[in-house]
Amino acid sequence: MNIPRLKIDFVSDVSCPWCAVGLGGLEQALKRLDGQVAADITFQPFELNPQMGAEGQDIGEHLTEKYGSTPEQQAQIRGTIAARGAEVGFPFNPAGRGRIWNTFDAHRLLHWAAEEGAPGQQHALKKALMAACHTRSEAMGHHEVLLACVREAGLDGARAQAILASDEFAQDVREREQFYLSHGIHAVPAVIVNDRHLISGGQPAAAYEQALRQIAAGPAE
Repeated sequence: MNIPRLKIDFVSDVSCPWCAVGLGGLEQALKRLDGQVAADITFQPFELNPQMGAEGQDIGEHLTEKYGSTPEQQAQIRGTIAARGAEVGFPFNPAGRGRIWNTFDAHRLLHWAAEEGAPGQQHALKKALMAACHTRSEAMGHHEVLLACVREAGLDGARAQAILASDEFAQDVREREQFYLSHGIHAVPAVIVNDRHLISGGQPAAAYEQALRQIAAGPAE
């Protein structure tokens, strides 16, 4: 029996809580489809706040400036996200506070992990970065935080430190970001299957499962 193999590009930002929810839902869907559908997932870069300064910004202040939301509205949204995270096994920091950070260096490391890491290590790094950001509210602009995530994923810490001390992979990340922007991706997570099917937003596992099942059952591409 030949199991359909899907190419999945998961376009997202480390600082996006809905991306953590979406990844958890996608992982659950793929577990349910084990033995029926196989998938190769590559994490692609998207920056929600590409102009964010190195010092970051208070999350509440940032959300008020960007979306005009009140503290009460933000608390309600945090509750919704936390509940959705619990459904897919991703714990959010119950305090829900902290700062939002520039994530460009995190994307450079993710690109490196895809290029030079062993199978599964980019995925492991993405999970480690999301946990640092959303579960522990760590400073995602600080290199020591990023390097701890690199080591957690089993990647070479010295190589990662050299990358962070240079501009290596910066152009590659900018080109990938521009590619997805030019193809109409302006919100994340965006799950692109076989370069043509788009699943938008942090969907529940059942929604991903249904979509992947339909795509896998379709004509060969």
